[in-house]
Amino acid sequence: MKTILQKINPLILSVILVCSMFPVQVHAAYEIPGICQVQTDANAAGTVKTMDYSYDRNTYFSLRDIAMILKDTDKSFSLHITKNAVALDTNSPYMPIGVENTTWEDRTNPNITLRRNDFTLNGQKVYYYTLILTLPSGDYDCFMMAADLAMILDVNITTPSAGFLQIDTQAPFSVSPAALEQSGYFYGVNGVLAGDATTEEIYYQYQSDTPYPIASTSKLMTCLLTMDAIAAGQLAYEEQVTVSDAVAALSASDDGVIPLEPGQQLTVYELLLGALLPSSNECALCLAETIAGSEEAFVQMMNQKASELGLSQAVFYNCNGLPSYTETPIPAKCQNRMSAEDMFQLVCYLLKVYPQITDITSLKTATLQSLDLEVRNTNPLLYNLPEATGLKTGTTNKSGACLVTSLTADDTTMEHDLVVIVFGTEDSIERGRVSALLARYALQTFYTDAEGSQPSEDNAVPQNLPTHAEAAVDWILRTAKKHE
Repeated sequence: MKTILQKINPLILSVILVCSMFPVQVHAAYEIPGICQVQTDANAAGTVKTMDYSYDRNTYFSLRDIAMILKDTDKSFSLHITKNAVALDTNSPYMPIGVENTTWEDRTNPNITLRRNDFTLNGQKVYYYTLILTLPSGDYDCFMMAADLAMILDVNITTPSAGFLQIDTQAPFSVSPAALEQSGYFYGVNGVLAGDATTEEIYYQYQSDTPYPIASTSKLMTCLLTMDAIAAGQLAYEEQVTVSDAVAALSASDDGVIPLEPGQQLTVYELLLGALLPSSNECALCLAETIAGSEEAFVQMMNQKASELGLSQAVFYNCNGLPSYTETPIPAKCQNRMSAEDMFQLVCYLLKVYPQITDITSLKTATLQSLDLEVRNTNPLLYNLPEATGLKTGTTNKSGACLVTSLTADDTTMEHDLVVIVFGTEDSIERGRVSALLARYALQTFYTDAEGSQPSEDNAVPQNLPTHAEAAVDWILRTAKKHE
């Protein structure tokens, strides 16, 4: 196994450090207005307004100001900004409105709310967190983090000194997790890992051997056991399942996601859609009861499967990842736990034995016909990265925001499944950004290595192949499709 973690290119971008630059004005405020100077490799330069959101150096940059600076470069882009929507188009030039590259006219606290405004990139919906404010002219401006913009434009952004931003339009976006770790970037997470699930090679890991609460990413184990039951002929995708009183009660609770009533019927496939896309806790419970008769029995199966797979740090208390209280006078609050290394092994097995799982997890939306209900995938990377194929989000107060991401990559010989695991970020904003950076790094590492080497025969055929005939045939057909 190559020691990719030790590859540290001194010229590589640490984009997140852009957000650690000193703005001109750094007094404590809810949003802190400031400015920085931006220079490009084409000698275009100008002043860019900045907005530090909630904290000093948590910096967002004016898209209008940057668009004006990049107007005559290969990375020019147009903008259409309204009160709560942004349209960025890299195929058309920017049309100035006359307010670009000026300093703030009013430095009072603008009190803007950071939110997931509607955002389209070249006409396609994407998910990025932005700040939109009204300018004195009545026009709107949008503020975005440098890391997100660098990924969108595929440019290299550095901070040669405080208050300065350098944009290299001819260098593609790149990131070094080792450099980010050295800067302290991963101090805000529990653990991360990036690697190739097909070869089981790990590209980068940080605190990956320590178990942490994993919230709804637990549903990947529930999904695995469901696929095992289908492969063994115990279940079928179109089999009707009746909603129990316990499932309906969970649906009606604060942790409910999909409204269900006792006696309603859904198919196994619909329950998988509900559990994996909108992260329905009640759908996961319904699957557990169907397979094992009770959640308690199903949890035993989960822990037994974890033991069989060698997941030494994994402990499951329920099928969905919610906090689980013990029946004692002073109840203990338990949560499913796993290390990033264990999750990587679980996902490696799942993607090798049941690669069809990404047919579900790659869906942005789906309709549960039995309920006439459309559900949406909670994974933002499906919108921002064309290579993303899943897999699962998760959040509790204790676990923080978690995301297990799968990506497809092709070395011209076969397709590979790359995996990024992020446990315990502060919120969904950081969860998406950390995952996106590591996903870019995983793709960058895969294709860099693919250029200089050929895959070995040992890695060409996955281990842990399905033993049931239907599952085996499905794997053969999908593998043949990959080689077409």
